[in-house]
Amino acid sequence: MTRLELRGNGIGRRPRSPLQRVPRTPPQRLAASWREADPARIGAALDVARRRDPGGWYVIAASADVPAGTSVVRTVLGAEVVLWRGADGALHAGPGACPHLGALLDHCPVVGDAVRCRWHGLALGPQGRADWTPWAAHDDGVLVWVRRATEGEVETVAPVVPRRPPADRSVAAVIAVTGRCEPDDVIANRLDPWHGSWFHPYAFSHLAVDDAASTPERLVVDVTFRLGRTWGVPVRAEFTCPDARTIAMHVVEGEGAGSVVETHATPLGPDAGGHPVTQVIEATVAYSERPGFRAARRAGALLRPAIRRTARRLWVDDLAYAERLYELRSRG
Repeated sequence: MTRLELRGNGIGRRPRSPLQRVPRTPPQRLAASWREADPARIGAALDVARRRDPGGWYVIAASADVPAGTSVVRTVLGAEVVLWRGADGALHAGPGACPHLGALLDHCPVVGDAVRCRWHGLALGPQGRADWTPWAAHDDGVLVWVRRATEGEVETVAPVVPRRPPADRSVAAVIAVTGRCEPDDVIANRLDPWHGSWFHPYAFSHLAVDDAASTPERLVVDVTFRLGRTWGVPVRAEFTCPDARTIAMHVVEGEGAGSVVETHATPLGPDAGGHPVTQVIEATVAYSERPGFRAARRAGALLRPAIRRTARRLWVDDLAYAERLYELRSRG
């Protein structure tokens, strides 16, 4: 399949059901994709991504991970960062250690706009102190970003957030997984869609990259999302990198058009052995114009765990892929 084929009610008309009878191709009949997965082509796309300046911004958590009334601590580039919300709900960030005696500012009470250290009650607010300088922070409604001075990057006022469907008509679910690799390895994994049918046969099939529509800046893919061995949902998707640490997959045709899966690669710093550790924070923002999706959206508490389970299962495989890329490169 080289173009999205909507069967059931005919091309150009919405099928009564998004499901189509698309039996999974058995391994012995699955076409090899290694020629199409040209390392030079993947490398050229990765070079394009590397040139997209993130402006010093890093995704560090889901918006829901930072509640009102208490602080949370995360890590980026080997540095602890504390996150909290002020009295008006605005997001704030700063060094994760108290300047008094170094206490970790995790799970500290928030009073007004200030986080209060649990050891001795020192108040640290967005105005900062001579010995404690806040970080720039941004909450886009789904993910939390912080800005940290990064060599080779020109700091910007706000991060580049991939386009998303309307928040009041979509469902967002976020996962975070960690692997021993570099951000480039995570992005390279997603810039190789050809592995989908082989490495994730339980999730994808009938995958074809539209070479005529694709460029190093944009990969266009026709693929069927599997729902068992017999049924699937064919879609047309587009992969782009808005910055060097982000790759977004937008569904552009078929069921769920407008939905997006954002994969953000955040370097945490080296592990005890000196190897890089990267956290993958992936946001799936699901959307559909079908009446049934409105009911599913209202039951978001049931839908989000299912989305997270699927995303985590894929990343069990894909982190093994990314870690293998790093291992081979580190051997020289």
